Amino acid sequence: MNTPVQDTGAQSETVYNKKSYTHLSKQQIKASFVNKLFKNYFLFSILTLCFVLALVIFFIGKTAFLTFKDISLAQYFFSFDWTPEEGKFGAALFILNTLSLTALTLVIAVPLSVGMAILIAEIAPKWMKTIIRPILDLLVGIPSIVYGYLGLTILLPLLRELSGESLGDGLLAAALVLTIMILPTICRISDDAIGAVPKKYREAAYALGSTRLQSIFKVILPSAGRGIIAAIILGMTRAIGETMAVVMVIGNTPQLAKSLFASTSVLTSNIVMQISNVEFDSTWNYALHMMAFLLLVISFILILFIRFLGRKGGAES
Repeated sequence: MNTPVQDTGAQSETVYNKKSYTHLSKQQIKASFVNKLFKNYFLFSILTLCFVLALVIFFIGKTAFLTFKDISLAQYFFSFDWTPEEGKFGAALFILNTLSLTALTLVIAVPLSVGMAILIAEIAPKWMKTIIRPILDLLVGIPSIVYGYLGLTILLPLLRELSGESLGDGLLAAALVLTIMILPTICRISDDAIGAVPKKYREAAYALGSTRLQSIFKVILPSAGRGIIAAIILGMTRAIGETMAVVMVIGNTPQLAKSLFASTSVLTSNIVMQISNVEFDSTWNYALHMMAFLLLVISFILILFIRFLGRKGGAES
């Protein structure tokens, strides 16, 4: 009499196992389908992004290189005479002004930004960190035209009063505005880089008798060096490519800057001031596109350098 009962139990257990196996198989099939769907979606997104980037480079580069149908490379890159009405397209003054503005901005911004990052990460009490970090994050999101308007209405009158100049615009005004713009970016990334230094490095430095300043400048900053350099390069990239804030305070005169208060122009400001007034199929338009292409190439080089630093740091660690 026990045998049928045992057979019934074995049959029910077999049916249950089959149902569980079927349910598990459906879950696996569903999970596999979802994974493939997301994988293909992400792959499509990456390919689309690469395609759009390639189109940008192609069309800007294609138009830019038409410049050299009518003028030579030497004239474009080494001449300081920019008088398009007379057929002279020397962009050297804009290139030098751009490099000068970027260098002046970094000279002002880097010590302030890195110093603030050290203060936030290593010295400031916790309550101060909770206040400063959100403020810096908010400053990053402010539109550039707002900084330019503040520079135009507040900074330029102040510079006129302090310098005795009639206008006050020029490289110094533009560099100060750009400093305020890139300072939060450099500071926050440097703060994260300093905070990522292992605690054991600090403890080892203190165990060897180092003071706080010695620990910061001889141990922590060298360890966070790649992250700080990446922050500086990102700030430099924004400074080179900034347009509206610079246009509002630099003066927009196509001449080489001979002083900090001389009205001048850089690549971005010259493009935005002239691109709407030229015919598309003209050497003037092609020369402006070449300026945009130069900015694109400079940005790519800086970003690739950041990637190189990150890969090198990961390989050494």
